Amino acid sequence: METKKNTRLLSLDTLRGFDMLFIMGFAPLVVTLNALHPTAVGDVIAGHMRHVPWDGFTQHDMIFPLFLFIAGISFPFSLAKQRGSGSSDKHIYLRVFRRGVTLVLLGFLYNGFLQLNFPDVRLASVLGRIGLAWMFGAFIYMSLKKSVQYGLIVFILVGYWLLLAFVPAPDAAGASPLSIEGNLVGYIDRHCLPGKLIYGNFDPEGLLSTLPAIVTALLGIYAGEIVRSTRLGSGERKSLLLSGIGVVLVAIGLVWNTVFPINKMLWSSSFTCFVGGLSFLLFALFYYIVDVKGWKSWTLFFRVIGLNSITIYLAQQVVGFSHMNKFLFGGMSQWVGEYAGEPAGAVVLRAGYVACCWFFLYFLYRKNIFLKV
Repeated sequence: METKKNTRLLSLDTLRGFDMLFIMGFAPLVVTLNALHPTAVGDVIAGHMRHVPWDGFTQHDMIFPLFLFIAGISFPFSLAKQRGSGSSDKHIYLRVFRRGVTLVLLGFLYNGFLQLNFPDVRLASVLGRIGLAWMFGAFIYMSLKKSVQYGLIVFILVGYWLLLAFVPAPDAAGASPLSIEGNLVGYIDRHCLPGKLIYGNFDPEGLLSTLPAIVTALLGIYAGEIVRSTRLGSGERKSLLLSGIGVVLVAIGLVWNTVFPINKMLWSSSFTCFVGGLSFLLFALFYYIVDVKGWKSWTLFFRVIGLNSITIYLAQQVVGFSHMNKFLFGGMSQWVGEYAGEPAGAVVLRAGYVACCWFFLYFLYRKNIFLKV
């Protein structure tokens, strides 16, 4: 545990907290609120609180890549700080590697590795993908010239598209190469990834689809480089540049979607560009509001979450927030449900879960306790 607050972009912690809020019980709360008073607009919003089954996009599909993008933003600042303090590149490479491996191991822990039921343990994980994609993105950023980096990004995205479009899974004759049964990503995982795949024949955090995720991390690194740059002038100018890049990437993703569908499960090249563009736009907005204009008074709620994002992700697996919630709010939920209807009681319980998680993080925040990986 880290007991020291580092100087950092407030907008970054705020955006990270905003992102994590949706997997801290807020998404189910939105769905339950709509069930209480259904509306056409509410139905659309509630629909975005769930992942799409395969092709397509909802807000919920944005949560994971945005978090990876945010992890990338931090790296140029960390790299400059380490080099400024005299750390050699060899030492920095080692720290990057150690962080990547730590996230992979935390992913094992999250998936129940300590149950020692190895045939049924899922080795692929969200944390593992973040660790690997961020690690390789950092290595690429440190090791290669910019022109080579850009060429590598194009090679990965175009190569991934062509590979998936024209090389179907050998064990799924007749299936579309871009279907859940016939794609090469699932085939490689079925034959090369030990343990259980989350969907039996497919895992969205598998081996091959980590390649375009590296591009997501690199896009975040470039966003951080823009904000850190002293050559680009004012914060307003940086915000405009971030927004412009975002618009271009969204457009590329939408055009590419016509031949290679936007698909989070495959982390398709169109998905990488589309969510990368949305991430640039969101970061530009938060950076402009919080760090450029200095409107910070509203950010505490989100920063409490963002400063301990890995903590709350892991804690929801090992801390009894549901039991705590029922203990604190179960009676109120039942009482409200009896007098105002079951949906109203469900809203109380959903809101109570979010409150339990947030006040747990607020306690850590007040004690200056932050989990640093």
